[in-house]
Amino acid sequence: MAAIHITKENYEEKVIKADKLVLLDFWAGWCGPCKMLAPVIDEIAEECQDVVVGKVNIDEEPQLAGDFNVMSIPTLVVMEGGKAVKTVVGVHSKNDILDMLGKGR
Repeated sequence: MAAIHITKENYEEKVIKADKLVLLDFWAGWCGPCKMLAPVIDEIAEECQDVVVGKVNIDEEPQLAGDFNVMSIPTLVVMEGGKAVKTVVGVHSKNDILDMLGKGR
């Protein structure tokens, strides 16, 4: 499944009410490290069918970014049961992200 574009309008349905782990990628189009990480996030979205992968453009959704205290991007947040359980900032390897999701290989 492809990554979902998360907005304040669909946040509750797609993230809070999700019955799966959720990986949120806070990013922006002008962010070089975000562009480096994007293909990895897309691969994880395709490979991990039991994880909802959402992308939050901080320029379009500043309120969501503020709700998560995003100060630097990319920021990745793992959500479980509607609550943030893990947060990392910066570019990370696919294996590191899979480990965050409990999918380490």
